[in-house]
Amino acid sequence: MNLTENKQKYCKGDVIMRQGDEGESAYIVEKGHVEIVIEKENGLVQSLGTRGEGALIGEMAIIDDKPRTATVKALEDCELLEITKSDFERRMAASDPIIQMIAQVVLARYRDTIKRAHIIGSRDFPTPEDLEKSYIQQNNAVESLKIENEFKKALKDDQLLLYYQPIIDLKTSQIIGFESLMRWNHPEKGFLPPDLFIPIIEQSGLIVEASRWVLGQSCRTLAKIQETFQDSRKLFVSVNFSSVDISDSGFQQHFNAALHENNLTPKQIHIEITERLLMDQPDIAQETLQKCRDLGASVSIDDFGTGYSSLSYLHHFPINVLKIDRSFITNIEDKASSRELVKSIIALGQNMGMKIIAEGIEKEEQKQILKDMGCDAAQGYFIAKPLPEHDLFAFLSQ
Repeated sequence: MNLTENKQKYCKGDVIMRQGDEGESAYIVEKGHVEIVIEKENGLVQSLGTRGEGALIGEMAIIDDKPRTATVKALEDCELLEITKSDFERRMAASDPIIQMIAQVVLARYRDTIKRAHIIGSRDFPTPEDLEKSYIQQNNAVESLKIENEFKKALKDDQLLLYYQPIIDLKTSQIIGFESLMRWNHPEKGFLPPDLFIPIIEQSGLIVEASRWVLGQSCRTLAKIQETFQDSRKLFVSVNFSSVDISDSGFQQHFNAALHENNLTPKQIHIEITERLLMDQPDIAQETLQKCRDLGASVSIDDFGTGYSSLSYLHHFPINVLKIDRSFITNIEDKASSRELVKSIIALGQNMGMKIIAEGIEKEEQKQILKDMGCDAAQGYFIAKPLPEHDLFAFLSQ
């Protein structure tokens, strides 16, 4: 929201908001002064004070959708910056659910304090206890907190596992690397889908500790593969990182330490990121990823083509591997539009000197089409499903 596009002007004596009305906006006073008054049940009008430049007014009604608790009048000509209810609700919906819950509960308690002080009389408001209960029930913050706390325990109790999905060279059909995928084997709920817990641990910051574990375990597995199988020094492991990981001040140090401890070279690690990461932390991401590239590590952009600024990323960031999203591969053998789109992505990447990996290969036909298009590599259930470490070693032995 650009507040300068929501500027409202009021003349001296104008009523900006009226007690009891529905609240559609909050305001920041940019110029002038306003007076806040309340009308009691006995008809008396009481002044609660004045507000000047920089003050926020009318915020309560847009947070909890209740009537205005006071009337605000312009003491002089005023200019106000408007924050509409729809703008606020959009931001609220995008915020951490715990922040949402706390904001609503704090406001419910504040309204109750005002009511008990007989400032706004005995209007028919729900009790604070009922309001707090309803906010918590409507919000998934409690469930998020449970998952967050259980994940902390999972990190300590070895409930986390890594599965590895092989990636093959399409020209030779030889395995060239693996993608590491974190799995959580909950002691009561069994295997939990990553889509359930990954967003929660990203918001909480636990993703940093989790990603360090994934990187360390992935490097140890790759080192064990090198000790077990001849000619495996060229294999790489691809590890997913979030914007929280990349912006962490200790990222470079832990990355280097994981390589050193397992006698691996940077080129054996693919740092896999999403387009959203580049949107969230463009400056930090560019600096951190460039340092990794300078060391020799590869930077892969996952699910390429699903974002809306993909092309600009390719010029600005040190990306050298594109992973074509599985949604473009699903109908590649049946739909000409899908084939043309994939062909364009492959040509684009190759013209920029990048390697192309196709995800979600489930059929021989898809594999052959991609090979004919000149795609470099592929992964998917047709090649191999994600495998725990002991099954991965059995797969490599074949």
